[in-house]
Amino acid sequence: MDSLIRSRIEPWMNEPFDQETQKEVRHLMQTNPLKLEDAFFSDLSFGTAGLRGLMGVGTNRMNIYTIRKTTQGLAVYLQEAFPSQSISVCIGFDNRFHSEQFAQEAASVLSHYGISAYLLKKLRPTPYVSFACRHFHAQAAIMITASHNPKEYNGYKVYWQDGAQILSPHDQNILACIKAIDGFSAPLKPNPQLIHVIDETLDAAYLDAIRPLAHFPTENHQHGKELQIVYTSFHGTGITLAPQALKDWGFSSITYVEKQVVIDPAFPTVAFPNPEYPEALKLGIDLLLQSHGDLLLATDPDADRLGVVIRHQGQAQILTGNEIASLCTEYLCRLMKKQNAFPPNPAIVTSVVSSRLMDAICAAFQVSCIRVLTGFKYIGEKIRNWEQDKSHTFLFGAEESYGFLIGTHSRDKDAIVSSCLIAEMALFFKRQGKTLVDILHEIYQTYGIFRDAQLSIDFEPSKEGMQALQNLMSKLRNSPPSQIRGKNVLLFEDYQKGLHNLPPSNMLLLKLENGIKLIIRPSGTEPKVKVYGEIVQSYEKDLASEIEKADVTLKTFLQEFHIDALS
Repeated sequence: MDSLIRSRIEPWMNEPFDQETQKEVRHLMQTNPLKLEDAFFSDLSFGTAGLRGLMGVGTNRMNIYTIRKTTQGLAVYLQEAFPSQSISVCIGFDNRFHSEQFAQEAASVLSHYGISAYLLKKLRPTPYVSFACRHFHAQAAIMITASHNPKEYNGYKVYWQDGAQILSPHDQNILACIKAIDGFSAPLKPNPQLIHVIDETLDAAYLDAIRPLAHFPTENHQHGKELQIVYTSFHGTGITLAPQALKDWGFSSITYVEKQVVIDPAFPTVAFPNPEYPEALKLGIDLLLQSHGDLLLATDPDADRLGVVIRHQGQAQILTGNEIASLCTEYLCRLMKKQNAFPPNPAIVTSVVSSRLMDAICAAFQVSCIRVLTGFKYIGEKIRNWEQDKSHTFLFGAEESYGFLIGTHSRDKDAIVSSCLIAEMALFFKRQGKTLVDILHEIYQTYGIFRDAQLSIDFEPSKEGMQALQNLMSKLRNSPPSQIRGKNVLLFEDYQKGLHNLPPSNMLLLKLENGIKLIIRPSGTEPKVKVYGEIVQSYEKDLASEIEKADVTLKTFLQEFHIDALS
């Protein structure tokens, strides 16, 4: 074993580390030194997404010690950033193993530093914590969650006083404060008077905040029962608020995927609790078809992402994140134009990897479509900036990765209010004899056929795996292809250079002569490289066959690109 890594391991076999941790480190030293090396070869990275990683012993793992040290660094930075203020922080947690324990530890550390901690009594969605931060006028918030990652993961997201995830320079300043702390401490003595447990009464404030966002409240309550909804929360937090919110908007005909609305950190019915994966939706789709429902709404474990499945002509059709975003964009723009209700300088915000269809729709309604880097924190940043400079008014935010937001009650993607919006939209068109798939096809006929697909190049969550990931990105960046599968690359852009007035980002863009666009970037939370593909074709006369042809062309191209990338 490398001597530097061994020197990082040895302190963990003594105090201040607890007996169970010491025992586990010694056990791994004897039985699985490679796993132990992976757990200690670096510190768990703190970035604009906070922390996220595998749980277990070690400096590169989520555990009570890395939580404690991170919170110490956050506390020090908060005191530097708000030197003459009484500081408070909201803390929430999801359903994962150790999430509540980690949240309580964060509250203890903050109170030790003289900072008030508003600790949620029970698990709640991520966007709810963003809302709570704003509701209590806190200087920051912490959400213990690994979102849609597998059960072995957990995470620690940090929000600033506007309720949006931290951006530069806060992330680097917090990291500097963490690094300045020498080693890992024993438990810090909390100040119980500074820990305020927040009960379920805050739910009413959240529901009050999203209720005015309904466009047809009277019609929703009069006809909402006509819409048959199937709902699953993937064993996570969505069940605590989504049914209440839907019913509050008038949608009471809800059938639950019983096995999946049981809160369970082991995720017994899904290997990956991610609504992007069709296999995770299987139980919901089965129930949707059996019950002759209209749509399936699936919130991921921390209820910031939303999957949607429509029963169309007797079949279940899964909508992609781009399709959901485009449907919402068209619905909101058309509705506001009809009602003459556009605010001054209306704008929709989406990420650079999301479909260009949103741009086409916005252009037709003279609404600005603003592109930001991947990460909903950048959409939250736009909301904050526009509130200050009045240059635009926020209408809707969307990412292709199933994250959506209407309203500014939260500054993170919100699957709860998005579920309500989708239900309202589905009812609006159902009463016209149409499904959301019908509306999507009408959009294609108007703007052209925009089809997207993703490729994921996965790596092991280890030192070697991360090196292989970096090698792939370096290869593509330093020797960009002039052709891919016989098609000329017309444009190559390296976003590391800070293009289009955006901050530098580890992302590459290629446009090819066959109408295909590829964006390649490492995931910010998982050991994988994501390839986003989109093809645009004009609508001619046979929509169904043209959609199928575009899908086959794009997916075949991505499969071949995968082979080339790994060769």
